[in-house]
Amino acid sequence: MSEYLSALAAIIWLMTALLPWQPWRIKEVLEADDEQGSVDLSDVTLVIPARDEAPVIADTLQAIKLQGQGLRVILVDDESTDGTAEIALNQGLVNLDIIRSGSLPKDWTGKLWAQEQGLNAVKTPLILLLDADIHLMPGILASLINKRNSENLQFVSLMAMLKVDSFWEKMLMPAFIYFFKMLYPFALANNPQSKIAAAAGGCILVDTAALQAIGGMAAIKGAVIDDCSLAKKVKQAGYKTWVGLTHGVISQRPYVSLTEIWDMVARTAYTQLLYSKSLLLVCTVIMTLMYVLPLMGLVCFSGNAWFFSLFSVVVMLRLYLPTLGFYALNRAWALSMPVIAGLYLLMTWTSAIRYWRGERSRRKGRIYQKG
Repeated sequence: MSEYLSALAAIIWLMTALLPWQPWRIKEVLEADDEQGSVDLSDVTLVIPARDEAPVIADTLQAIKLQGQGLRVILVDDESTDGTAEIALNQGLVNLDIIRSGSLPKDWTGKLWAQEQGLNAVKTPLILLLDADIHLMPGILASLINKRNSENLQFVSLMAMLKVDSFWEKMLMPAFIYFFKMLYPFALANNPQSKIAAAAGGCILVDTAALQAIGGMAAIKGAVIDDCSLAKKVKQAGYKTWVGLTHGVISQRPYVSLTEIWDMVARTAYTQLLYSKSLLLVCTVIMTLMYVLPLMGLVCFSGNAWFFSLFSVVVMLRLYLPTLGFYALNRAWALSMPVIAGLYLLMTWTSAIRYWRGERSRRKGRIYQKG
């Protein structure tokens, strides 16, 4: 039995490595333009939902100043209690408007409701949806616009660089990107003929007309995975979308402890599986077969089973190296991949257990109940 299971794991890893769209590679990348500060951005409005973002909002807004001229910023203060709006007002942005969010309506998530109120005040043809903790490197907005114009795109999003300072961040955060790309292959998401749609909600440049055509954020008002849900709606409406990686969009939000990362992943993990017990079981079997069994095989198996286990481990580590390289981390972190996968599987089960207890998701002090 061990030989058959080890051979099956090896076959799955071989197939993963040979997939035509190669989700493990770092191919879809957009970096900051060399032009800094001289770009005319009067056609763009930034919409920033902010709920208790006092530690990061000043840096976010100061970085926006360096993007170009004529840029309008709408910050929607989502019932903050830490002075977020007051800090924003003190940053000296010429075209900054602050909207105080109304009470959260039934069936809406907080972020989407804040964005919807901001969108209603937009008068420009382009919108940049930006999370309050995102630091934009100079020139990255110009790059987004050039990408949109050169490829006739209506929706361009960039996955923010996550912090990798603490031990747990180095161990788990690059893997978050790796697993996300495995689940939503960027090559397929960027193909207009594919039904796969993906986005990174921290930084999205979108045509105002495209958002209006789908009905604004009301079209996805209760979505937990709001970025991919929005990309799917836009793509289904016939617009061209693109998602990629970058070093020019940086998340300032730290996840120092394992608990913080655990809660971040558990917030949406079971949603990714469509709240399906069957898919959760399939996911558990596949993750165990691909990541846990090969490591066990190196210690416990012999003969062909040991060889198949060795092959699986080698491919497993090799496919993770491009992501570690993108984050400029030591390649030795790949050795922890079986442990990483095991932790992510447990986080997924945590997400499922919370859902069965009635909690669909939690974010920024709000708990969204099942149903």
